Parts: sequence; C-alpha cells; structure tokens
Amino acid sequence: MSPNQEILAWLRLGLVAELTPSGFRKLLTALSTPEAICAADRTTLARSVSDDVAAAIARGPDPERLAMTQQWLDDPANKVVTFADDAYPRLLLEITDPPPLLYVKGNVGLLDGASLAVVGSRNATPQGRINAQAFSQELSDGGFTIISGLALGIDTAAHIGGLAATSSSIAVVGTGLDIVYPARNRDLAHRLAEEGALVSEFALGTPALASNFPRRNRLISGLSRGCLVVEAALKSGSLITARYALEQGREVFAIPGSIHSPLSKGCHQLIKQGAKLAESSLDILEELGATIRVQDTAIVSDDEVMQESPVLAALGFDPLDLDMVCERSGLTPDSASAMLLTLELEGVVSRLPGGKFQRVR
Repeated sequence: MSPNQEILAWLRLGLVAELTPSGFRKLLTALSTPEAICAADRTTLARSVSDDVAAAIARGPDPERLAMTQQWLDDPANKVVTFADDAYPRLLLEITDPPPLLYVKGNVGLLDGASLAVVGSRNATPQGRINAQAFSQELSDGGFTIISGLALGIDTAAHIGGLAATSSSIAVVGTGLDIVYPARNRDLAHRLAEEGALVSEFALGTPALASNFPRRNRLISGLSRGCLVVEAALKSGSLITARYALEQGREVFAIPGSIHSPLSKGCHQLIKQGAKLAESSLDILEELGATIRVQDTAIVSDDEVMQESPVLAALGFDPLDLDMVCERSGLTPDSASAMLLTLELEGVVSRLPGGKFQRVR
C-alpha cells in the first residue's frame, strides 16, 4: 500500500461523521489498518461498531469533501497526523479518548514539545487579558509552547503572549481548519499558522457546533503538561478544560482575583479544590521543573500602591464607580474624573461597563 493510499484511507474514515474516536480505535484493534477498515463489508464492520456507523463507513465520505481535503493537503503547511505517525503527540496517547487523526496547519514539531495550556473567560477584564499575555510570554520564554483555544478574551491574549516569545503558541480549535472561529481572530489565526500551529480533530468543513468545544477542551489539556486558568466564572468552559487536566494527571494552576469579581470565582473554586495558586510565572515554571529563569511578575504590594496617586490608592484592584473613588480618596468628582482620564490615557486604568474603573497593573 503506497503512502498516498494509506493517507487516503485515514482521510476517508476521518470524514465519516458518525465514526467516533472510540469506534475508530475499536475498528483498528479488530482490523489493524485503515485500509482494511475501508475494504471491509458492512457485516464485518458491524462486529465492532453499530450498524448505523458500519453503514456510513460502507457508503464512504462525500466525494467533494474528500477531494477538498486532498487539495488542502497540497499546501506544504497543511498536514494530517495519525496514530501511525511518529509525529503524533505522545501526551495525547495518555488520555482516555485520543483522536486517531489530527489536522495541523503550521509547525507540526510543536505538538510534541513541552507545552502549557492557558485558558479563561471570553469576557475577560482588562487586567485578565494583561495577566494572560504576560504569563504566556514569560512561560514561552521559559520553554513552554502556549496552548489555547483561539477564543476571544483570555485565549487571544495567551496566544499573543506565546507568539511574542521563544516557544510560540498552538491553537486547538473546534471547527475544521478551513474555518476561522471567531472570525474576529482571523489575523491571529494566520499568524499562528505562520509562526506556531493550528490543530483540530474535526474534518474540513466542520462548523462551530456547541458540542465540539468540550471535545476541543480535552485536547487543549491533553497536549499540555499543565493548565493555567487566568479568569473564569463558575460556569465557564475553562473549568471543563481544568477538569480534563485533572483527570489526565496534569498540573492545574489558577490566578487568584478579587473576591467581588464573578470572573475570579471559578479560579478560587479550583484553588479550594487543590489547584496551585499562581501569583507569578515563576510559580508555574518552578513547579514544572523548568530551569530557565524569567522576570518575576509578582503582584504589586500595598505599600507601593499607597505611594502612587490618590486615585490609584483609592481604586486598589477592584472595579469602582466614580462615587466610591471620591469617597475613598476625598477628591471632588471633577478632580477624580480628571485624574482617571489621565490614568486611562496612560493605560494604567481601564473604563469598564456600568461606569466603573479598574486599575490595570
């Protein structure tokens, strides 16, 4: 069987939507190769999978989608990595439901290197985005490729931070690699394809279905040695990734935040359940045994805050409205507003919805 015929068999099976990763593995156990699976009759297939799945395999994939995938592979940047390839990431083989094939756009070599997942809320605060980018850049300089999910908010900041440093970044997505979701991250996706990698277990043409993203999350954690949650509400999808990480035997880290912020509650819950509190990137690098030292991102002390402007001292690190800033600082509304505007223009303070302000470290 030639390599082209072998990869064609993998592609044909990867395009059968009814065939789950566990069903694919059962068939490989019974029939040894994708070529043998494709050649088997429906009765033989039905000994390992349901009759509906056997019928779908026997029918074969949509010829147009198969041709589209083959054409996609003509681009040297695009690859399909299967169980049969040395390039298949070893860490994924440790999880309970590894995908038999992965679609990859970009640097395949990153998949088997030291990686760390950085995840969090799509509706992140300005401080959360800054934390995600800073931690990711330092962790990338510390030798860890940053893995996230290309979502808005924390994921986006994590990818930007990873790409800015030495170890780059990987996006694991919940669509086919011919689709960018969300569309607002199209430029980031192109940059990842050129400088890092995009990865999906979903065939080309697969849209952004809600059921795809929990499956995507198990790969984000599965490819990583650990998972850092930057900001997360109690019902955040990031907690699903953290749960997968725990089940897969990975280290879980969480950045603490204000007790008043809904986006800190998920992180605080993880810390209560045994996740390691991360105040700086060094906390993570030391826990994972990294030898490269990077600049510490330690939290600013209360004494340092008090030596700064009265508005910053009044703000602390919780979102406040103008009335509360005036009450804490003793300033008039006009004076406080002027100082807040100056600090906002300097990038030290961010204006939030609802007329509130937040200090950005």
